[in-house]
Amino acid sequence: MRDAIREAARASLHLLSGAAIAVLCQLMVPVALFTVLLTVTVIGAGVLPESVLLLRRLAGRERRRTAAWTGAPLPEAYLPLEGPLPARVRTAVSDPGTARDLVWAGAQLVHGLLLWCASLVLWAPALMVDGVVALLAGRRPVVLPLIGRLADLGAEWSRVLLAPAPSAARDAALAARVEQLTATRAGAVAAHGAELRRIERDLHDGAQARLVALSMRIGLARRAYDSDPATARKLLDDAQTQTEEALSELRHVVRGIHPPILTDRGLTGAVRALAASSGLEVEVSVTGPAGHGEHPDPDPAVGRAPAAVEAAAYFVVAEALTNAAKHSGADRASVTLAREPSALRIRVEDAGRGGAEAGERDGSGLTGMRRRVAALDGTVRLTSPEGGPTLIEVELPCAW
Repeated sequence: MRDAIREAARASLHLLSGAAIAVLCQLMVPVALFTVLLTVTVIGAGVLPESVLLLRRLAGRERRRTAAWTGAPLPEAYLPLEGPLPARVRTAVSDPGTARDLVWAGAQLVHGLLLWCASLVLWAPALMVDGVVALLAGRRPVVLPLIGRLADLGAEWSRVLLAPAPSAARDAALAARVEQLTATRAGAVAAHGAELRRIERDLHDGAQARLVALSMRIGLARRAYDSDPATARKLLDDAQTQTEEALSELRHVVRGIHPPILTDRGLTGAVRALAASSGLEVEVSVTGPAGHGEHPDPDPAVGRAPAAVEAAAYFVVAEALTNAAKHSGADRASVTLAREPSALRIRVEDAGRGGAEAGERDGSGLTGMRRRVAALDGTVRLTSPEGGPTLIEVELPCAW
């Protein structure tokens, strides 16, 4: 009986909010008439898009209310009201969602209030009948659940009236996809520009400076060769040392573009090399089939991920382990590579102090990681509460 009363009270609150929206729909009637009048006279055509936006917000509130009651999302699909006034007026009039919202508002004006009144009427007999049935006869309540059925009925009506047409849903999904791809393309371009600037800076400050010093030493050695062979020999020894350092700098730059170890040893071998050189105690685990070059005896039927996916995964692990070693205070971490039929999942966890999200700034390694992954239509999930641990989960779509 207690559970039945609690559920009926919840349903009554849901119906009460529906009645409140019905009252708002009543208030929309004079707004709609005023808008039509001004639009017909052309004096206040600018009011039409704003009235449609107000109606959309009201319908959106009902969608969220229905989704909260049923547990299933109720999507919306509208044409964007953008551009100059004539274009916005045409969109507001031609959008099928406007007519759908108007029909819903008219229906909600009636059934929202009727269902709320019906629930009020049911409460008194429900408490009396169910009190006798449940407390004396020991049976389940039979009238109180009807209040929940009224809430279900109202939610079903809203779902039917507000559900977008299949064509509108496809158009909205396509528009959202275009917007997402535009954002990820902009992020990829920004990341590419930042990467080029980093390479230029590394070459200018590192290898180029060493090569200039090398040229100067060789020139000094040539001038001193006949008069002071010992000094010339020392200068040549220094030049050889600087040559090795310049080569090391160049190898570092090349690894920043595309690590050769990925080509030689595959993703698993490259990640194990990162783990060994990270300065942390790192456990690397791999699930799923091994690709070519990643196992002593790889299955020829199983291919490797595309080079762009492997490179993105490598840099994700490198950035995560670098952050763990420099900023988290952790002494151990774990890396998991999971190969799935249509994706590669990377999971990096460290036992540090956490707070990585709070310390993130534009241009930081985490931002670059997100841009790199988004460019491949992947996702990044960062969990780093204060006190730790920090967990980075990345999914990269790919075909094996």
